[in-house]
Amino acid sequence: MHGKPDNIPDNSKYLPGIGASVFFHIEPTDDKTLFRIRRFNEDGRLDCDQIFRLQGSGFNISSEFEITYVSHCAKCTVIQNGIKYIFVIVASIS
Repeated sequence: MHGKPDNIPDNSKYLPGIGASVFFHIEPTDDKTLFRIRRFNEDGRLDCDQIFRLQGSGFNISSEFEITYVSHCAKCTVIQNGIKYIFVIVASIS
C-alpha cells in the first residue's frame, strides 16, 4: 500500500488485492439494518457509493471489524469477532 489519500475517511478499511487494492468506508444510517458503504480505489477515486442491507443481525459498527472477500460494489463481506457479516446493495447513491 502506498498510503491513504487525504480524501478517504480516516476510519476506512483497506482491502489489499492482487490486481488492485481498495478502501471501504462503512457508516450507519437511521435504519439499524442499512449502511452507507463507499469504495475508493488506491488513488482516492470514489468507485461506488451505495446503501447496503445487513443480512442477519449482530454487526456493531462501533466495534473493530475487517473487510474481506468477496467485497465489491454490490456485496460487502465483513468479519467481526470471528463472525462473517454480509451486506448487499439496496440503492445506489452515485
